[in-house]
Amino acid sequence: MKKGIILIFSVFFLASMGYKVSAQNAELSGWMSTTDSKRWVDKDMPSQSAPTSSALSIDLNNTKQTIEGFGACFNELGWDALNLVSYTEKQDILQSFFNQISGAKFNVMRMPLGANDYSVDWYSFNETPGDYEMKNFSIARDRLRLIPYIKEALRISPELKVWASPWGPPSWMKTNNYYAGRIPGEGPQRPSMEDLSQEELAELMAQFGGGEGPQPNTDTDLFIMDDKTLTAYGLYFSKFIEEYKKEGIDIFAVHVQNEPNSAQNFPSCTWTPQALNTLVKYVGKQLEQDHPDVEVWLGTIERSLESSVDPILSDPEATKYLTGVGFQWAGKGVVGYINETYPQFKLMQTESECGTGSNDWAAMEYTFSLMKHYFANGVSTYEYWNPILTNGKSTWGWLQNSLVTITDDLSVRYNPEFYLMKHFSYYVKPDAKYLDLNTDENCVAFLNPDNEVVVIYLNQTDEAVSKSFEVGGSKVSVDIPANSLNTFTIDI
Repeated sequence: MKKGIILIFSVFFLASMGYKVSAQNAELSGWMSTTDSKRWVDKDMPSQSAPTSSALSIDLNNTKQTIEGFGACFNELGWDALNLVSYTEKQDILQSFFNQISGAKFNVMRMPLGANDYSVDWYSFNETPGDYEMKNFSIARDRLRLIPYIKEALRISPELKVWASPWGPPSWMKTNNYYAGRIPGEGPQRPSMEDLSQEELAELMAQFGGGEGPQPNTDTDLFIMDDKTLTAYGLYFSKFIEEYKKEGIDIFAVHVQNEPNSAQNFPSCTWTPQALNTLVKYVGKQLEQDHPDVEVWLGTIERSLESSVDPILSDPEATKYLTGVGFQWAGKGVVGYINETYPQFKLMQTESECGTGSNDWAAMEYTFSLMKHYFANGVSTYEYWNPILTNGKSTWGWLQNSLVTITDDLSVRYNPEFYLMKHFSYYVKPDAKYLDLNTDENCVAFLNPDNEVVVIYLNQTDEAVSKSFEVGGSKVSVDIPANSLNTFTIDI
């Protein structure tokens, strides 16, 4: 089995002042360790090992994009899971996510705009057909779960940033008059995911969940593309932001559609690139008028199709409203192209692939590979999906991973991916710079704004390895344990 470790280094930071960054007399100063059986252990300092012949060079001047942060998604089923445990346990879990001193320091969180697959059931903010003026718009449903959830997080971390995306519009705005992209009994159906094996689930994920399998629905619009419906939908976005502001929750950005090319059996809506381009303009115009401080993003892109994004990003009438592009699932295949072709846009990883409920060390290793890929291709923010669940199953039957699990006996279990996220988010600070290491080795590096370099290194062997890192002409060498996830700090 492949195993992971993380290394953290520190260095005096002068790059932001225009100076070349150099480092001498590197010294190992700290060690945090995680294994599958012992998590987040502050270990005594080891003796320095002899330098190895092949050192990994860390060029402190080879900086790329600015990092904005890490987080996950507020979902209804997550709030229900939190309320199964005692008040003290609930607060401990929330602190573990949002405390900016001892927790994972999550600072950017997603939420659904209306129902998603981890809502308790389907709803929208206005199911009154023909209410183009949004007279019956209401967020009363969100006051039951999502708003209390977000307010608890804001109480712990008042600077927390929240963005939203719809999984679908009100059902009456769709051509099929149905919340999902697939009506039961009509057309090719996604099979029920109840009682499927892990292998069958993985195959379904590849076909329908944004994997590398078939890519349907790129030529189908499920939204009613007329002016009055599009105008009403733009107003729907605006009303959502306005009503949340009244609750004391500022929405800093919206992504116009979750997975626009996937017709799911849960809330979903497909858009052709041309229709999505039109939507960006309607939403952008409405928010420019009502909420000019709220960012509009093209997201969340879940297919590896350049043709699904080029028509929007090459249209100046649309891009004048856009801040960035969000990617998830097979969108990872196009993120590099967007980074190179449209460097003016920020990039965000919006939903880490959710697995099949295994919540094991192998899932953590795979997520590490995703993080490495996305940061190497220009993303500024990386977000997990469900921070907490009970049995992991969505309302529509898909068993998925989470950072924390509430077990059947109501005990609290922190899964390996929680510690992976924390090894990044605890040490990589907002406004850090990604460092391009120009290597195929399993490592990721960042330059913090406060005199630290963060290097995350994945050891994929089952044995201890000796490794040297060269920073500004100085070598730091360490014997890395087998089967472990580690954070080392090195003073320069």
